[in-house]
Amino acid sequence: MSKWFLLILIIVFSACGSKTARETAKTTIPQSPSPEEIYPKNIILMIGDGMGIAQISASIYLKKGKHSLENFPVVGLQKTHSGNNLVTDSAAGATAIACGIKTFNDAVGVDMDTLPVQSILELSKEKGLATGIVVTSTVVHATPAAFYAHQSNRYDNEDIALDFMKSEIDFMIGGGKKYFDNRPDDINLYKQLKDKKVNVSSYFEKNIFDLNFFPKNKYVFFTANEDPVGADSGRDYLPYISVVGAKYLKKRGKKGFFMMIEGSQIDWAGHSQNGEKLIYEMSDFEKTIGKILKFAKKDKETLVIVTADHECGGFAINPGSTNEELVPAFTYNMHTADMVPVFAYGPQAELFHGVYDNTDIYQKMKQALQLD
Repeated sequence: MSKWFLLILIIVFSACGSKTARETAKTTIPQSPSPEEIYPKNIILMIGDGMGIAQISASIYLKKGKHSLENFPVVGLQKTHSGNNLVTDSAAGATAIACGIKTFNDAVGVDMDTLPVQSILELSKEKGLATGIVVTSTVVHATPAAFYAHQSNRYDNEDIALDFMKSEIDFMIGGGKKYFDNRPDDINLYKQLKDKKVNVSSYFEKNIFDLNFFPKNKYVFFTANEDPVGADSGRDYLPYISVVGAKYLKKRGKKGFFMMIEGSQIDWAGHSQNGEKLIYEMSDFEKTIGKILKFAKKDKETLVIVTADHECGGFAINPGSTNEELVPAFTYNMHTADMVPVFAYGPQAELFHGVYDNTDIYQKMKQALQLD
């Protein structure tokens, strides 16, 4: 047998073997979709108002055990400036995230020309998703308002409440009852909600921990007549009602849901330069993140995003600090222009890598939910 004949036989058998291996692989290895083909059905956006990197660092250092934010595989940074100022306020910052546009400080849900712009919550509702908002401020405060209202002045609380009446939000929890039933114009929006068959109640009538939520009904619950009390004064509903709301929205939203949860009073601690209050508020928000992350891990169809609208107070952790006791300091009693982190977990979390503008968060959420 010649060496050329042997060489030909080796080549033929090698080709046949490779073909057989390829065919076997095709029949025995399941073809999983690539990560970019897996999309979430739901988004839970969590905003720590005024929560910068130093605030998060303080929360992590003081946490006994692993902090919930350490479980997020994707971290990015967002630039927070508004349309008319390097230092944003909550209204313009929330509008950028909610609506994908830059606007002037004090504006909610409108552009630089005061024209209304559609929010991610309104778009989600238009596409058939269930929607919800849970906050530790009034429901007409700047951050929640940016997701459903369209006003050039964030302090027009009564007008923002009227905008809420036009929305189709399924689940709303927060303070501010007086803007609905004790108004200067004597319009009773609280009664109008009842007339619209919304299941509306307040802390005057019921304990939030005793409420039952059925997917066929819409719900509004007021946790205070004006602003809710702080976590340092015993307010503890945010972790509980946030996960209850997520479970309710999952049952109600056959096509999915969008939910915004805000730890509102982190910002207030920065304004008052109160380090103790800040730690209480961060702890409350961290517990909420942990419960929502547990929900998302079990659900497997939910993208969780945790970020802030801006930093507040120029907070710092000074020398002499330990894991048991921090030496906090504030450089200012207002907002700063610091970039703030973005944490993401779940399908399409990889979209939130990198450094980008706050308006990009809207675009990334829209892309993740395939709302184009």
